[in-house]
Amino acid sequence: MNSFLKIVLPWAISLGVVFFLGFYTGNQNAKPPSGGIINEAVEGNERKKNTVSGIDNHKAMLVEDLLTIQTITESNPPMPPNLQRIMQGGDIVERLGTYLDAVRSMDRSNVELVVKAFEELPSGYGRHLEMKLLMRSWANFDPEGALAYASNSLDAKSERRFGISEALAGWAVKDEQAAISWAQANHPGPDKSDNPLLVGIVKGLIETDLEAANRLFLGLPSGTARWQASSLLAEKFSTQGTGKAIQWAESYPKDDPRMRETILGQMGARLARQDLDATANWVKSMSDEPGAYRVMENLIHQWANQDPGATASWINELSDPKKRKHAMKELSGRWAGIDPSATADWLNSQPPSVQIDPAIASFVSRIQGVDPEGAVGWASSISDPALRDKSLKQALNTWQQTDPEKANQWLKKNDPNQK
Repeated sequence: MNSFLKIVLPWAISLGVVFFLGFYTGNQNAKPPSGGIINEAVEGNERKKNTVSGIDNHKAMLVEDLLTIQTITESNPPMPPNLQRIMQGGDIVERLGTYLDAVRSMDRSNVELVVKAFEELPSGYGRHLEMKLLMRSWANFDPEGALAYASNSLDAKSERRFGISEALAGWAVKDEQAAISWAQANHPGPDKSDNPLLVGIVKGLIETDLEAANRLFLGLPSGTARWQASSLLAEKFSTQGTGKAIQWAESYPKDDPRMRETILGQMGARLARQDLDATANWVKSMSDEPGAYRVMENLIHQWANQDPGATASWINELSDPKKRKHAMKELSGRWAGIDPSATADWLNSQPPSVQIDPAIASFVSRIQGVDPEGAVGWASSISDPALRDKSLKQALNTWQQTDPEKANQWLKKNDPNQK
């Protein structure tokens, strides 16, 4: 044992130092090959370490630790070799796992190394997850540093806005008011106008204080930021249960009708994917406003793809004539793309009236490309003269492009004045 400590261990450590110096000098004098997994100096270092005999795993780890410690203490430190190798050449599971470990241990002392690891990744949209982890962790101890990096170092076209948003989201979790103050001070537009930076703060607050996020959203001026924030909140509230989701959507002030319609439509799209029955009941209970029809359209879009017959039965039971008229038009257009024959049977089962006319016109527009003759026949059955003439003209134009002889024969026989 004494001979081991006196001879082998010092020799191992010295060997590690020599390997480190060779690696560092090689890095200073030559650039690594473009796109390579690891430069030749690191490969040589790895091969030599693997050939060291007579040293157990613990001693080998000491040598590797010594190399890493000495690397970190340099004034302009390169990324540790093992991390470099994995970030450049590891598969996605290994790469993300290693990167996540680095981000978890990130603080002021090693932030430069973690940033180097991030920058080893190909730039662009493909590293947004890694960027989110970097910005969120960095914002925990130095949000302004994270924001400075995002503002000055990330690509303006594909990454900068996302990086700033995530840094602000992380900061808002820790200090909402400080994050808001920074966003206002760095507002890219005129004061009190649409401020996209506030969306990141809403994003962060959603994770920890949904009510605070909603209050901030309600105070935003009209514009893109409010629309983006509404989408984030709709997504979050849709996971809080159908009742709470509907309550939030319907609570939006009516003095902003366009935004209210947008929010109701957003929520309708989400709830229709989660619970058709609950969304169908919501449509029935809604007052006559534009947002109610957006919810209905999203419901029918989802339902018709799954069970158009059940959708038709639900529409037949609607007591509100205006809602029923709109719903029939929506279903006719959706169903015709799935099963034109079944759609025709359903329309034939309805009593002729002005109320069904929009549904027939929608059906005509969907089938005229594949059955122009049939489309002309359906268009002729529309009760409203103006809508009938419009639909008939469109169907005849399509028919004349595919079979002008038959189309002109129909014109002579049925309507010699039709152009």
